[in-house]
Amino acid sequence: MKTMDKLRAAGLAIILSWGWKRAAIATVAGALSSLAMAPFNAWPVLFLTFPVMVWLIDGAGGGRLHGLPAAAMAGWWFGLGYFVPGLYWIGYAFLVDAPTFAWLMPFAVLGLPAYLALFPAFGFGLARLIWSKDGSRVIALAASLTASEWLRGHVLTGFPWNAFGYALTNPLALAQVASLIGLWGLTFLSVAIFASPAVLIDGNSRGRRPWVAPVVALLVLVAMGIFGAVRLGLQPTTTVANVKLRIMQPNLQQDVRFNYAAKAEVMRKYLTLSDRASGPQSTGVRDASILIWPESAFPFFLTREADALAQIDDLLPKGTILITGSVRAPDLPPGTRITRAYNSIYAIDHDGTVLSIYDKLHLVPFGEFLPFQDGMEKLGFVQLTKVQGGFIPGTGRRAMEIPNAPPALPLICYEAIFPDEVAARGERPGWIINLTNDGWFGISTGPYQHLQQARLRAIEQGLPVVRAANTGISAVIDPMGRIVARLGLGVEGVLDSSLPAAIAPTIYARSGDIPTAMIVAAALILVIRRRVAKRSRL
Repeated sequence: MKTMDKLRAAGLAIILSWGWKRAAIATVAGALSSLAMAPFNAWPVLFLTFPVMVWLIDGAGGGRLHGLPAAAMAGWWFGLGYFVPGLYWIGYAFLVDAPTFAWLMPFAVLGLPAYLALFPAFGFGLARLIWSKDGSRVIALAASLTASEWLRGHVLTGFPWNAFGYALTNPLALAQVASLIGLWGLTFLSVAIFASPAVLIDGNSRGRRPWVAPVVALLVLVAMGIFGAVRLGLQPTTTVANVKLRIMQPNLQQDVRFNYAAKAEVMRKYLTLSDRASGPQSTGVRDASILIWPESAFPFFLTREADALAQIDDLLPKGTILITGSVRAPDLPPGTRITRAYNSIYAIDHDGTVLSIYDKLHLVPFGEFLPFQDGMEKLGFVQLTKVQGGFIPGTGRRAMEIPNAPPALPLICYEAIFPDEVAARGERPGWIINLTNDGWFGISTGPYQHLQQARLRAIEQGLPVVRAANTGISAVIDPMGRIVARLGLGVEGVLDSSLPAAIAPTIYARSGDIPTAMIVAAALILVIRRRVAKRSRL
């Protein structure tokens, strides 16, 4: 009883808080919630912080306009607290060329979270609009925040980084539900499960049973674990015959990677490291049928450097394919000055023949292009990669044909964080190849979060993910999300592995976000009907 009394006292104090105290409570709760993300994965903390969201919205009822502005403001403070520690690592990118960009660092570290916090603000406001005084308000919050998180993943090119659903991706058994309902379904479950203890302060008057919601939430969590454990047990890792991967992780600093004068140094390191023996029985690159280099591997246009192609030709034994990132010049008449480029993936045969090309579709705002590019450049602004005019977006995503291996779906860098962009269109690929360069973000939490998100794409689609990262974390992930092999953050080396085989398309791969949309719609209908029914009885 003493514990329940303390919980009620804490809940009531939050409900009655106002002004700066209310903002501080929301901000601290948001900041602590970020611990649920990689690399900490301390998701039980959400049982303490998500109920705070419910109590903050409860306390908004006495404000203007039925509490909508107060609820939205609480959501904004919660979001600011959540995104600042969760995304602090973005600031590292502005220190790569500190003389040019360091002055922008505070705007990125605080400005981006301030913008992203508008989405939980919208979610809190929407929840307040359909709020009730019983346990259904937890469902109202889950539906509203799922909608706002989905919007965060799509508005203005989208940025669904650290969506609340990622809290349920570790341990791996919990993440298996993503094969049914994807990231946004996990987001709904995360909010509903972790916010459920908030109703314990409601008391047992008028037939209420406040313990029902948290008990049901715990049962759902247990059911998710059982489902995941069974699924993992029934689907052991299998491999594709005669496909041997070698991932090269060079751990190059950013100032080297974008310096043409370092061309010889970069090529020497790539070639030497790629052929390094990885064990007593290793014969270097001759063990591999597919050699993989990371995103934007060279400080030059690869196909316009005959000596670089010749060195690759000398490196690759017959039958070995190189998959590498590289900037690519557009097709222009001879003698035309090149001012813009594509961020691309090449598949190159052992004789230097380019077999396939993919150009990145989803470019990074302020990293690979500027909004209102021409106008901002006239004002003196430049994106982090310093490509005048910005990178050119590709025209379509299709599987890359790889000889003697299944077709591969290419994703460059943060394209892997968008569930919609991994959805198979046309013929289903056999694996996902994700080339990235997280070296912008140093030794921080960012690369761990990026890996966590790529791992969920494997589970959602039932496809293995092969990830090559300049500074790490490179990994081979099977279609159940098991990490078969990995290279740590901030190390150089090679990673040899077989290619895991794909499994049958998951429910999510076949139906996308339709099941989650139905869940959210049903939740909203339930909450609104209960609200209307209660009002009609008054």
